[in-house]
Amino acid sequence: MQRRLRSEPSSLDELQSLAESAGYAVTDSLEQITEPNPRYQIGLGKAKELAELIAENKIEKTIFDNELKPVQAYNLAKETGVEAIDRFQLILEIFAKRASTLEAKLQIQLAKLQYELPRAKEKVRLARMSEQPGFRGLGQYEIDVYYETVKREISGIREKLRKIRIKRQLHRTRRVELGFSSVSLAGYTNAGKSSLFNALAEVAVPVDTGLFTTLSTTTRVIEFSNRKVLLTDTVGFIDRLPLTLIEAFQSTLEEAIFSDLILLVVDASETADVIESKLSCCLDTIQKIGATQVPIITVLNKIDLLSPDEVRSRTETLKGVTPKSVPISALYKTNTQLLKQEILLHLGECVQTSFSLPVTDETMSFLSWLHKHSDVHQVEYEGDKMNVVFESIPWFAEKVRGKVEELGGVFSL
Repeated sequence: MQRRLRSEPSSLDELQSLAESAGYAVTDSLEQITEPNPRYQIGLGKAKELAELIAENKIEKTIFDNELKPVQAYNLAKETGVEAIDRFQLILEIFAKRASTLEAKLQIQLAKLQYELPRAKEKVRLARMSEQPGFRGLGQYEIDVYYETVKREISGIREKLRKIRIKRQLHRTRRVELGFSSVSLAGYTNAGKSSLFNALAEVAVPVDTGLFTTLSTTTRVIEFSNRKVLLTDTVGFIDRLPLTLIEAFQSTLEEAIFSDLILLVVDASETADVIESKLSCCLDTIQKIGATQVPIITVLNKIDLLSPDEVRSRTETLKGVTPKSVPISALYKTNTQLLKQEILLHLGECVQTSFSLPVTDETMSFLSWLHKHSDVHQVEYEGDKMNVVFESIPWFAEKVRGKVEELGGVFSL
């Protein structure tokens, strides 16, 4: 069910996809073009029509694309006899089904409680009048007691997530110390991020046609032309993703914030106006999480579903809308080499540098470490000293310079 203004686009197709991803069998849909009704969200006449449809088809739940206030959900349940949920609650259900890690489960619970908190007192008040579908079990609570219970649960989950976040930061610091550049995959849900991750990393992470396959970050070390790069798959974006959910997944999404490069994956098989709309949503979300300073390559995925002329047309149409774009098919690995070249170009050229060090147990250990984290071209020994030539990205070379000088050596570009 969607209520919208005449100037707003219909999003019933996406709502149906979300419902199916949550495991629902969609039997029918309704739409009303009108101003919001404070009592039902939709008009009274449409609410009665909805109730008749539910009775005729034995429907068990109604899903609204619009945000429902507690009183609207309560009145709809009273009118129709079934629970009414909104888009945000539906997305939470999908996330709960897809969550596989403790962090993802905690983040989903946090988002659910943050959604509940400003509604808690009103929901208890309504439930104590007469319990309706979606409001059962709340009548036993005192209003303030329930509100404080929700607040305490939020505080406890935030503390658990804080500890997980500290651990993630330690991992990130360790990666920087190892000299790896980092690349994050981002994009609208179901654009093919996980398929691209598999194609570039040559591994298998879950891929299906449902929405929000990836809820937790997956990171792998991949190598392009002797250059080691950390590739991370992140949670997908969606239009009108509530700020509450973005905040709850901040520790997951911040992998993109601290990346050296973002690959923004787009489903190029969709129409140009849909692509532009989803791109706008993705760029807006990137802005909300504070990652606008990170360079972006737009990956136009699923070109296997288009003709060569359509691929050229899409690329040309999106020139003024997208950052640097590369058309690919992650499924068939079409143009993945071209994409790798663009990634290396954005990450910056490697520099060849050299240094001399006295030969000691400590410097030999340092040389062993350097072999693991850069491309060492040459090692020559002259008496009690070693001369080393290696290649790396500029900032890592500066890191090596500091260590060489600390060990009493001479560094040169």
